[in-house]
Amino acid sequence: MNKIITFGEVLMRISPLGNKKFIQANNVEFYFGGTEVNVGISIANFGGDVKHISCISNDFIGDTAISYLNKFDLDTSAIVRSGRPLGVYFLEVGAVMRPSKISYNRSHSSFSEILPEMVNWEKSLEQGKWFHWTGITPALCKGAKETLKEGLILAKEKGMIISADPTYRSALWKYGEEAKDVLTDLLQYSTIFIGGVNEINEVLGTSFGYSNDEFTEASKLLIEKFPNIEKVFDKIRTSINSSWHKIRARMWNGVEFKETQDLDITHVVDRIGTGDAFAAGLIHGLQKFDDYKAMEFGAAACAIKHTYLGDVNYANESDVISILEGNTSGRLNR
Repeated sequence: MNKIITFGEVLMRISPLGNKKFIQANNVEFYFGGTEVNVGISIANFGGDVKHISCISNDFIGDTAISYLNKFDLDTSAIVRSGRPLGVYFLEVGAVMRPSKISYNRSHSSFSEILPEMVNWEKSLEQGKWFHWTGITPALCKGAKETLKEGLILAKEKGMIISADPTYRSALWKYGEEAKDVLTDLLQYSTIFIGGVNEINEVLGTSFGYSNDEFTEASKLLIEKFPNIEKVFDKIRTSINSSWHKIRARMWNGVEFKETQDLDITHVVDRIGTGDAFAAGLIHGLQKFDDYKAMEFGAAACAIKHTYLGDVNYANESDVISILEGNTSGRLNR
């Protein structure tokens, strides 16, 4: 039992080349991604055995997306197909003081029609060790929420580790259910919480601040309300401007608070998927290291993702460990 299971929408990202706005552009480039699949591919790049479950368009775009996942050795056997198109989002990449902008086209995507009866969870979770979910999926539609819940119930029955990244985005919740109610319901099946005070406040209806002391108190209250949650990990981003960020992480593991040092990213190539890179690094690290080193590994994975174009972190384990060892100069390797 060693498979990592991820479940969520696969999206195509379309962007003008460079840092152009669409009104300037005559050419665009595309990438495949999506919150949970970004996590899955990154874990696979670290050497993990990953299965991604989704609903993808039954056309040549869907075929291309599945080929992309297969390129990273993801198990796509549980992906179902749909007559609806693949979800798309459009990204204008900002620079310096100009922020990036995103517009989604996913309301009637292939994933938006997923229903519980379309996924054979018993078969899909065979050999499963870890199930990772995010708040993006249950926000998209009722079918996705219900399908995810069925998977989580079975995963808990099987004794799998379940990590939750609530990722609250108010603009996504449009089908009539309250985010707080849904996330609270789903968190009862989870054992690892990947999120900070914003997510905890959303779930608990609290108003904790951002200091380390308040993060610790918020984490303790979260664990009190959800005794199944054992550990809380939070990634912290400090934005100097669109092109210069600092990343660190902190945790409350039920016993102690710890925090990593800042990693300075003085030239952001692409910040999309960096939170997913943190989650993937953390999940991989927790299977190999102690809690603090796992958190360090996650923060370093997040940092190096800023250097890759596209939604996915292409770094392998040795790339991340090299950063942990202090090799951040970017000198040429021969």
